[in-house]
Amino acid sequence: MTTSTEEGVWARRYHPAPDNAPQLVCFPHAGGSASFFFPVSAQLSSVAEVVSVQYPGRQDRRTETSPSDLGTLADQVYAALGEQFRARPTTFFGHSMGATLAFEVARRMEADGAEVSRLFASGRRAPSRHRDERVHQRDDDGLVEELKLLAGTDAAVLGDEEILRMVLPAIRSDYTAIETYRCDAQETVAAPITALTGDSDPKTTLDEAEDWRRHTTGAFDLKVFPGGHFFLSSQAPAVLAVLRDHLSVRG
Repeated sequence: MTTSTEEGVWARRYHPAPDNAPQLVCFPHAGGSASFFFPVSAQLSSVAEVVSVQYPGRQDRRTETSPSDLGTLADQVYAALGEQFRARPTTFFGHSMGATLAFEVARRMEADGAEVSRLFASGRRAPSRHRDERVHQRDDDGLVEELKLLAGTDAAVLGDEEILRMVLPAIRSDYTAIETYRCDAQETVAAPITALTGDSDPKTTLDEAEDWRRHTTGAFDLKVFPGGHFFLSSQAPAVLAVLRDHLSVRG
């Protein structure tokens, strides 16, 4: 099946928000789905309209083609949601692959004359910092091993063979997209960037997180939390407080 361009297919809104509230657009990690950010929506709906992006190839979009190129995915997201992003003050929050995707969508927004209030880049090294990772080339068992190591996929999914086999193609596409992505160190956005990282994340060193600084012409700050790659789950109250502070000012 071809990929949908309908706004409602890509954007999930789980809770009502006040009129004219700023938007918080959330971009999931590789293998992740929009529902990962349901708790964020529940906690922040009083200060923002939380929009969670649903990528092709998973959950109710499982019959759609999941692109294996990050630039293509960024193009698709912006084609479907660009007008919605421009409708009110918009903040991006992306975790892992989602952080890099948010950066690429922000570049497209700014090239189109729009702006992002701030980009929160969580659990991902700076776009120009490359590692020679080849998880996408592993067999299915190797891919599942990586998911278990990072603890970012629902345990119920990892324990259900039928469901797992259904989602592995999309997960492999995500890993291909992020592991083959390249970005020049000179590429920037005007949006201020806040990088968030876990102090024991095997996928991002503090130095690699700090290098997000070079990808904005605006303000930058780095926030370090206890934990590994999915520190935002174990440190949810602290992460939500950072987002709430920003959104309350924007509101």
